[in-house]
Amino acid sequence: METALTRLVGVRHPVVQTGMGWVAGPRLVSAAANAGALGILASATMTLDQLRGAIREVGSRTDAPFGVNLRADAGDAGDRVRLIIDEGVRVASFALAPSRELIAELKEAGVVVIPSVGARRHAEKVAAWGADAVIVQGGEGGGHTGEVATTVLLPQVVDAVRIPVVAAGGFFDGRGLVAALAYGAAGVAMGTRFLLTSDSKVPDAVKARYLAATVRDVTVTTAVDGLPHRMLRTDLVDSLERSGRARALVHAVRRAAGFRRLSGLTWRRMVRDGLALKHGKELSWSQVLLAANTPMLLKSAMVDGRTDLGVMASGQVAGVIDDLPSCAELMDRIMKEAQEVRERLTAVR
Repeated sequence: METALTRLVGVRHPVVQTGMGWVAGPRLVSAAANAGALGILASATMTLDQLRGAIREVGSRTDAPFGVNLRADAGDAGDRVRLIIDEGVRVASFALAPSRELIAELKEAGVVVIPSVGARRHAEKVAAWGADAVIVQGGEGGGHTGEVATTVLLPQVVDAVRIPVVAAGGFFDGRGLVAALAYGAAGVAMGTRFLLTSDSKVPDAVKARYLAATVRDVTVTTAVDGLPHRMLRTDLVDSLERSGRARALVHAVRRAAGFRRLSGLTWRRMVRDGLALKHGKELSWSQVLLAANTPMLLKSAMVDGRTDLGVMASGQVAGVIDDLPSCAELMDRIMKEAQEVRERLTAVR
């Protein structure tokens, strides 16, 4: 299925596997790429050396194009941009809008720039700065999310910009892909659906929690880092929401210290990144540390399998997913279903 997205990045299918921290590592990214989707490597939880190694590992597993997801507000964003240019990565995606300067540097090197946004005005801004495409995530999407549903946000953005738009938030099958194309999107991006594949390294016990969830078990909370964060409702989430400020601060300091040791970051850098993540809002020190704390809470579940100590970012689609196909099986199923839906629609006309 050829669209503006497939032509832009050179993949077979108009589907993006999103860059999920601790989840989108070399194994999942290469499996998604080999299945014809655009695999995106998550770099925010990696050091520069780890990122270089991960890029090279993906390259050893696939000849297909893939991308790297970057935090535009990270203190070393410029170093990471230069690294992916040096390593010949095809696509740079961003969790927040990158600066005009970063976009220009990437485009000059021939890297395709695809920021993720959650509002029309942000899409307009990055398009004016030269972004090649944009991923627009509606409120159904997992992780940090907004309030506007994909079905409302997507047509707004499609009408506002003249670059390919990729729809995210609520997609998991061929019907959703056709619906997004009907809205004018050039493809869909999926996180939770790729997390719940046999190629994902997330522990089996954690996957089982996702598969057992209903749509009512996926909630939005600000208790983790002060921003709206969509995840599975667990005892830990309930506890964080009930915790007073002092208790939350103690937990945040402990987890942030663990992430500092793991990542090699300084406290100053972690605080600066935490402040940047909050996008200039008025914050308590507890909130800043909670922002720095988030990667460790995600790692506890997604890497260590401790669902009692970690959080599980999730799109609402977790409530309707009930199997763990390989990426190849998933993409074959999605594209077959999409073709069948298109044929039925054509027959109706």
